[in-house]
Order: sequence, then C-alpha cells, then structure tokens
Amino acid sequence: MADQGGFPHHMIKEIFEQARALHDTIVPRVSLDEAAVQLREVRINPEELRALRRINIVASGTSRHAGMAGQYMILELAGVQVDVDYASEFEYSNPLIGPGELTILITQSGETADTTAALREAKSKGSRTIAISNVVDSTIAREADGVIYTHAGPEISIASTKAFSAQMAALFLFALHLGQTRNKVSRDLARNYIRELLALPDKTNAVLRCAAECERLADKYHQVEDFLFLGRAIHYPIAMDGALKLKEVSYVHAEGYPTGETKHGPNALIDEALPVVIIATCDRNDPASVVRYEQNVSNIKGFKKQSGRVIALASEGDSEVSGLADHTIFIPDAPELLLPILEIVPLQLFAYYMAVRRGLDVDRPRNLVKSVTLE
Repeated sequence: MADQGGFPHHMIKEIFEQARALHDTIVPRVSLDEAAVQLREVRINPEELRALRRINIVASGTSRHAGMAGQYMILELAGVQVDVDYASEFEYSNPLIGPGELTILITQSGETADTTAALREAKSKGSRTIAISNVVDSTIAREADGVIYTHAGPEISIASTKAFSAQMAALFLFALHLGQTRNKVSRDLARNYIRELLALPDKTNAVLRCAAECERLADKYHQVEDFLFLGRAIHYPIAMDGALKLKEVSYVHAEGYPTGETKHGPNALIDEALPVVIIATCDRNDPASVVRYEQNVSNIKGFKKQSGRVIALASEGDSEVSGLADHTIFIPDAPELLLPILEIVPLQLFAYYMAVRRGLDVDRPRNLVKSVTLE
C-alpha cells in the first residue's frame, strides 16, 4: 500500500497530485521553442497518420469519459472523424473498422479485460492501435502498435482522479500532434496551445484551493440522494464523470446529461429536491463557447424559476452566473479544449467530501475493484 503522505485517504491525496501528474505527462513531450509535440512511443509513421479516415476510441468507465473529451479535441485540431465506444460492447457490435483507421484504447491499468478484447478485435480487422495507459509494460501497452503513457504515478484509490486528468492531457497531446502532422494546426496556434498546456499544473493548483468550499457544499448536501450533472459539448463528459465519481464513492444516485437535453425529459424532475450541477465556463476567445455560455445562462434562469438549487462551475470573475446560481466555483481561464481538465477537479473534491461526510470507505467503495480483469 502506497504511503498516504499525511492525507486521510488515498483519493484526496491523488486529487492533490494532479498538478504533478499533468506536469510529468506534458512537459517531456512538448517544445515551446519548436512549437511541436513529440510522441515517439506512438510508432505510427506520419504518412499513415495523414491518411487516416477514422479514429475509434474504446474504453470503459472514467477512461471512456476521457475518450469522449478526446473526441472533441481530435475533431477540432485534426479534422478526423472520431467514434467512441464502450469497450464492453465493442466486440459484440461487429464494428465496421479496418485498414486506414486507428483505434485508441484507454485504460488506467492496461489490463482491463474488455478493453484488451477490443484491442484484439481491432487488430484482427486491420486497424492500427494506440494504447493510453498509466502502467508501463501492461498487456494492452505491449500489444498495441503504439502507446502514450500517462505519468500519473500509482493510483491506489478505486475511483480514478489523477489518471483521468492525465488521460485527457495525453489525448490533447495526441490531437495536437495529429493536427500538426496533417497540417491542420499552424505553428503559431501550436505554440499557443503548448503555452497553455504548460500552464495547466499551476492552474490546477489554483483550482485545488476550492477544497474547503467543496467540503462546505458536502456538509450542506450530504443527505440528498439524487443529483443532475449538466454540461455542453466537451464539458458533457466532465458532467458524466462528476456524476460517476459521486455514485462510486458516496453511493448517491447522480446522472450526467447534456445540458440541452434537459428539455427533452429531465426538466420534469428539476425542483427544490433535485440539485443541479452545471458546467457554465466560457472561453471568451472562442465564439462557439460564448454561444454555449449564453445558452447555459438561459438554462440556469429556467432552473431557478422551477425552484431548482444550482451549483455552477464558472469562469473566474463571472458575476452573471454567480448572481444566478446558489453556489459558484470559479475555474481559471483556459482554452475551450483544455477547460475540462480543470473542471473535473472540484467535482472530484465534492464527491470525496460527500463520501467522507456520509461515513463511507472512500478508497474502497463496495462492489468495485481497481482493475476489471473479468468481463
């Protein structure tokens, strides 16, 4: 058992290790002077990457949520069609994949049984494969054509935290590398993104300063049995993972939902008894992000008219959202594609403190294991 380093649980220790995990995953692979990303472990030649017609991302649980965020990153930066599948369903769906495609397998342990089966299915159909794993020389890392290791260090708590943020960083690095290889990303844009990547560890430490606020929220809401987590576009997978963390460690029912879909059913549930956690950050330099932000503000106003209790994640200094929501946690400014890496931190903290407040075994939730090695 790894040392807890003075923290009461491994989960909270690992949440606070995320800045280091991001630094170790990002810094050795980027050059600000050259405005380039180096992924030597990928071992797929540039000609193949330029010729890709589709990418398949296959994973389970939290790793799948990282893949969903990666889908947006790759679409935006490299212009390649991306599909995301559950590893547990992949081999049963007779996937129509083959040569000219790439399958990315995401797994913290590198030993996940259904993800291993998906890797072998993809290879048997002629697809090239890349693993994203936190464990060197794991089964999936060995069997894939290439690998991007997340240098997050050992993760002991069953609920994945620092491995998740490192997976998203690895996916962004791959998306930027692929975008440069396919001449979709200019040198100036690449340099700007690398500068933002290098700033992520410090910004993560800034977000971690909201821990006391998240603990106060848990004190207020620990007896609530249902939550709705909402996010649009690349923020939707973060809502999904925030809900999953709450389910895993506090045994509270929570659903992650696309914000715009609430009017297609879940809106009927929203009242004073169902708290809503909404991701309403905004990259003011991205016109599409501004449009989504305005839609989120409209949604929050609607939830408040229904007597809903709203916990919002908002960009630093956003007085409009903070003036509407019951509780607001501020996130440092970052590009739209990198905001998710910062947004997940307070949601992890909230789940942790909810579990502590409810007197549960945070690191070893019932019925769960760290690496699912049986299908």
